[in-house]
Amino acid sequence: MICEYFGKCGSCTLYNLNYEEQKRFKIDYIKETFNFFEMEKFEWFSSAKEHYRSRAEFMVYHNEKNISYAMHSLDKSGKLPIANCPKTDKKISDLMPKLLTCIEKNDILRKNLFGIEFLSSTDEILVTLLYHKKLDNLWESAAAKCAQTFDIKLIGRSKNVKVHVGGDFVKERLHVRGKEYFYNIYEGSFSQPNRSVNERMIEWISLGILDAPRADLLELYCGHGNFTIPLSSLFRNALATEISKTSISAAKQNAKLNDAQNIEFARLSAEELTEALEGKREFKRLKNIELFSYDFTHILIDPPRAGLDVASREFVKKFKNIIYISCNPETLKRDLIELTKTHKVTRFALFDQFPYTRHIESGVILKEL
Repeated sequence: MICEYFGKCGSCTLYNLNYEEQKRFKIDYIKETFNFFEMEKFEWFSSAKEHYRSRAEFMVYHNEKNISYAMHSLDKSGKLPIANCPKTDKKISDLMPKLLTCIEKNDILRKNLFGIEFLSSTDEILVTLLYHKKLDNLWESAAAKCAQTFDIKLIGRSKNVKVHVGGDFVKERLHVRGKEYFYNIYEGSFSQPNRSVNERMIEWISLGILDAPRADLLELYCGHGNFTIPLSSLFRNALATEISKTSISAAKQNAKLNDAQNIEFARLSAEELTEALEGKREFKRLKNIELFSYDFTHILIDPPRAGLDVASREFVKKFKNIIYISCNPETLKRDLIELTKTHKVTRFALFDQFPYTRHIESGVILKEL
């Protein structure tokens, strides 16, 4: 990837390494970080080197005559105005200058705008404009014209207000092991930002569990069903939990889109689910789910950067097979130190979601000792 902002923009911290050097840097870091257990092979899944991000967030820089996109500068001196970002999906990259020109020409859209967020799918783009002002009918009319011009969906956000033009989600398609899966991905909810690598993550999990006896799957932090739906075909039944109302609602929609009839979704935190399974508490959100009818042979966890808390780690240990997706090697290390007291790591993969950055997404499959 060639970018005129390398060495200036704070987003790409490995700008001085070519892709093979980045790969070696990340693999060496993982080997050193996880040298406390013997692992013969760390699998590696590469990314496209440019136009790989389906989500992107930019600040807006204002001067007297115009506006520009902005990122934090590498030297942390403030905002760095930018005109483009070659990491973004090609559809986003092509739209960025055109959209900015449209906003610049309309004072209603420009005034008090402080951020622009993009969410793309295989076929669609959703743009969110962030404001320090109230959004009125004049704004909505101007936004509608802009959205129509570029055939996009557009959302305006200000304090406690959300106005959308054309919808608040994009329709996504993923291809995994020869099958196409369909998802509605909503603005503001979490989604995997690298479509191609995401497909390979799901496929890696699928292939990694084929040899193990499988009955039912339990998933924590399921989001909009990204992993749940394609993996459910490998199990008798699946129960997936998530604390976000938006994500659970989307997950239920996505299950219907894919005719995945063996999944139950419940809006519960990991802590609440633990209490429910241990019989400590009853939840109305589980009233139509026969919780104790499941025979869970596998648990899949994809926690936030903080990883698992102490109670959740102890809970996860109770399952014969653990699938752990991590976005933070440091908290993954802490958790694996405990999990490997009862389980053995059988597969460990690195998914390069974010080339030119130090970010590492990992996948680990563990089997009970």
